[in-house]
Amino acid sequence: MRDFLKNRQVEFRLFIVLVAVCVALSLTTDTFLTLGNLTSLLNNNSVNLIWAVGLLVVLIAGGIDISFAVASSVVQFIAAKLLIGMGGGNWIFGFLICGSLGVCLGLVNAALIHGFRIISIIVTIATFNAFFGLLMFLSGGRSIYALPDWWVDRVAIFRHAVEGGPASELTLPVAVMVVCVGSTWFLIRRMNLGRQLYAFGDNPEGARRAGVNLAVMQGLAFGWCELMAGIAALMQVNIVQEVVPNALYGRELEVLSAVVLGGARLGGGKGTVSGCILGVMFVAVTQNGLNLLGISPFAFQMIIGAAILVAISTSNINFSTVFASAQGGKK
Repeated sequence: MRDFLKNRQVEFRLFIVLVAVCVALSLTTDTFLTLGNLTSLLNNNSVNLIWAVGLLVVLIAGGIDISFAVASSVVQFIAAKLLIGMGGGNWIFGFLICGSLGVCLGLVNAALIHGFRIISIIVTIATFNAFFGLLMFLSGGRSIYALPDWWVDRVAIFRHAVEGGPASELTLPVAVMVVCVGSTWFLIRRMNLGRQLYAFGDNPEGARRAGVNLAVMQGLAFGWCELMAGIAALMQVNIVQEVVPNALYGRELEVLSAVVLGGARLGGGKGTVSGCILGVMFVAVTQNGLNLLGISPFAFQMIIGAAILVAISTSNINFSTVFASAQGGKK
């Protein structure tokens, strides 16, 4: 147990903070712990968690991708045009089209990074702007409302009706999110490719000498990230029931902050799915709590910015060593 906590210091600290925030909100608001609010939290943040586990794989591999949200917008628009053109399609076609488009965009990032030896943040800033500019040019900034019924119909996987009030329910995006989280965990914890990703992120040159194919690692990391972005695009439309070209613009910081807060190291080689989940939950609960308390949404951005700064500043600090040194000094 002691070794487990030692290896999960970031997750443990974040869990304690999250519990404290939840207790504080349950005491200061009447609606935070209601079933309706909790199911709404899960429904509304399922897309963020799908994005987050995709971004986690890139961070583990030592990269960074800030183009995933815009990539989702591109996937939504192209998928909508294709599905409408083929007469509507169905969920199988939707997943195949959105997933394939996402992987293609991810491989573009990977090819530019590996082929031209450019650091990933520069490439993804460039593709972020290129993808968004192309999307706005092709769409003219116009939204698409006439979508296939299967795509916009609300699918409830859990429903609890309350007499005299609205029903509480969990929807399809939550189920898809669980599959994406489980698949990412299996990839990085149970597959040899996952171990290679950690090695590549921690020491690329050492990994290369050990026989790891660096091009494959780049393709896997960015391909997986944008695969998740493609799936998130499909689910986002199911939630909002429309395709708005600029709706997902600017969502990158929120997701990146959650993954970094969960313990993923920007330098690579470190990060867990459990930490990623806790990070997204912390960001979601904080935002929800501020809304319930009637506090300005600008305060949320300030809190997230401060949280990122603290998380990055302390990411390489081993607190057990610090405490041990302090105790040794007292003696």
